Amino acid sequence: MITATIPVQMPTIETDSSTRQQNITSVARSGGFARAARVVIAAGLTALLLWHSDPKAVWQAARDADWRFIVLACVLVAIDRVLMAYRWWTLLAPLDAPGGAGQVGRRPPLGTVMRIFFVSTFVGTFLPASVGGDAVRAYGLSKEGVQGVEAVASVLLDRLLGVVSILMVAIAGAILARELIDIRALFPALALLTVLCAAALAVVFSPRAAIGVARLLALLPRGRDTGTRLVTAIQRYATLHLPMINVLLCSIAVQVLRVLQTYCLGLALGLAVPLGVYFALVPIILLIVLMPITINGIGTTQAGFMWLFGRAGVANAPAFALSVLFLAIAVVGNLPGGLLYLFGGKRAS
Repeated sequence: MITATIPVQMPTIETDSSTRQQNITSVARSGGFARAARVVIAAGLTALLLWHSDPKAVWQAARDADWRFIVLACVLVAIDRVLMAYRWWTLLAPLDAPGGAGQVGRRPPLGTVMRIFFVSTFVGTFLPASVGGDAVRAYGLSKEGVQGVEAVASVLLDRLLGVVSILMVAIAGAILARELIDIRALFPALALLTVLCAAALAVVFSPRAAIGVARLLALLPRGRDTGTRLVTAIQRYATLHLPMINVLLCSIAVQVLRVLQTYCLGLALGLAVPLGVYFALVPIILLIVLMPITINGIGTTQAGFMWLFGRAGVANAPAFALSVLFLAIAVVGNLPGGLLYLFGGKRAS
């Protein structure tokens, strides 16, 4: 009568362990598949657009480029990298406030933050879009005695204000260039992005919105405590008006520098496109680059340049060449991080 009731619970412990292992394996496989898919999309899209642009014409446009303007663009890239690092350091101001969560309640020195930033930009060159670089930044900061949620909060705010600044420059550029190019097709996308940015900023400045996000994060595995601490860290920025304004102004300056970089590259290729058109189109392309569809925006960047600058009367070949130079100077700007990584910066990543 009793014999059938004893062996029932034996497989449970084994099943829990094997299920956990299966989940880890499944996540690893899905991550590997996603990376491979991004590489395939990047290669396929780039090859298709290059063929459509005529490789010989693209090579001729690049070969005849004026290198003086390319060097000037690289100088502007170096300036914007330093400004971006300073912007991130400014966002660590809560660590200096009473109750800050850094080691001894202090944020790391500016030089340390710059080292972490430059190393993360180098490592992020080999990771999908900007998401990988952001993760390296947060991890590097946590190794300097800053709590994980504080590090993540600073990176999220840096990314958010960066997108807000791109949006502001894009809207201003669209107004300035309304007589030069018809970009009404982009208005729905700009309106949607405005709504999304407003919703994200609400998490910073609205306690009710912050509570709602914390409840959503609580639905994730082990998300209740982490989500609450992360939202609390983000909400600290609501009272830091001067640092937030400082960061926003720095972010706008960075976007202006990026427009000027692209304008210099256009001059190098001999493009007769007014500066106002660059202010209208480059911010949209920057948003396309941020999308984690391919590796570092390869392919999608080319598509964005060809479509948007095509509306301004630029032929496919020089537009493709412009997109390649645009990505190339970004890689050049990441090279100092590689030197820091090789000579003492590895611990940041």
